[in-house]
Amino acid sequence: MSGVLLPALLAAAGAALGIAAVWEFAGQSYGRSRQEQVEGPAGSGSLWTWLTGIVAPLGRVRREGYLPTSDERFRLALLFALAAVAGGWWLAGPIAGIVLAVASPLVAGWLISRGRRRYRGSVEKSLPEVARAIADCLSAGHSPRGALVAAGTALEGPVRSEFDTLRYDLEAGAPTAEAIQSMAGRFGSTRVDAFSAALVSQRLAGGDLAALLRRFAEGAAEQDRVAEDARSATAQARFTGYLVVAMPAGASLFTELIRPGFFGSIVASVPALILVGLSLVLQIAGFILISRLARIGNT
Repeated sequence: MSGVLLPALLAAAGAALGIAAVWEFAGQSYGRSRQEQVEGPAGSGSLWTWLTGIVAPLGRVRREGYLPTSDERFRLALLFALAAVAGGWWLAGPIAGIVLAVASPLVAGWLISRGRRRYRGSVEKSLPEVARAIADCLSAGHSPRGALVAAGTALEGPVRSEFDTLRYDLEAGAPTAEAIQSMAGRFGSTRVDAFSAALVSQRLAGGDLAALLRRFAEGAAEQDRVAEDARSATAQARFTGYLVVAMPAGASLFTELIRPGFFGSIVASVPALILVGLSLVLQIAGFILISRLARIGNT
């Protein structure tokens, strides 16, 4: 009975994923056809265009701090699941493919959160430059509100996207303090909070805002130098750790190339699957711990 039930369950799961993929592709094609009716054909409609459209939010997360919608997350999870089923089935059989398909949405979520962390880190590293630019604009005679707008036009990278949002808020008529606090609320970072507090404090207590921003820039730059020194000091240890973590996976792939069917023999043995599962958990834990060796607080 179990020999009949498992193929039926796998067939049902494959059919459900196939129907969802066809439905999503049809919706994408309809949306493109409607756009072409308005803007004219642009060479879209290919499978490559569809795939790049699905993974495009991952690039926007790193460039703009964009938070994908639920539909975009669903499309990413579906694409990752289909790829995991195909790869896992080819390497180790249907059971491994289904297991990887179940875990693939977690990978998509991890990539999104990792992209947002990198976006936040890039903005934080750019704040000393931003603070100096605002201080220069203030010294040139700009008001704090005008200095924020003028300094933002000279920025590049992710921080430019964030200050474009700040500029749009100011141009829409939002109070300066409210726009600054809104930017700080989007990050939840101690460095951005300190930068925002420096900008807002001048409106409440007065004082030389340009000098305060320059002191902030010096302190933040020094903190970055300390963090870089820590990463340099632990670079060799981290590389060795990553190499040790990757060795079992590389050895297993090499064994599969030498003796095809090695993965299949592991899947066919319950004790082997248990041991492999435990080793994967330990490897992932080791990778996470190694990646945190040179992480210094929340800048």
